[in-house]
Amino acid sequence: MSRRLIGSGSRFEEEIGYSRAVVDGEWVFVSGTTGFDYATMTIADDVVEQTAQTLRNVGAALAAADATFADVVRVRYVVPDAAEFEACWPLLKATFGEARPAATMIAAGLADPRMKIEIEVTARRSTSPD
Repeated sequence: MSRRLIGSGSRFEEEIGYSRAVVDGEWVFVSGTTGFDYATMTIADDVVEQTAQTLRNVGAALAAADATFADVVRVRYVVPDAAEFEACWPLLKATFGEARPAATMIAAGLADPRMKIEIEVTARRSTSPD
């Protein structure tokens, strides 16, 4: 089995020293991902808009790993304000509803006060092209 690192172009990956995702055989581990648009390094003020961008970022990492949201078996949400989490539910259900991964929500501070949600996923690809 091979191990492959996937980057998103986020300056955080280079500055901190991590990968957006790691592919190890059938498994895909996507790092905690936030709502920054990595092309412009901008972030929306609204938690729902950040959730949508976060899911686009996670989806891009999964696609680069030859996986999809249907392959996700575990998801972790980190939100600084637990009261804002419910507003995200419709987007999360639309994205993960069919896969129904095991999930955890944690209320904790994030690295940048503009960040309102961070999402980390683990996926198991049905086939391993590596």
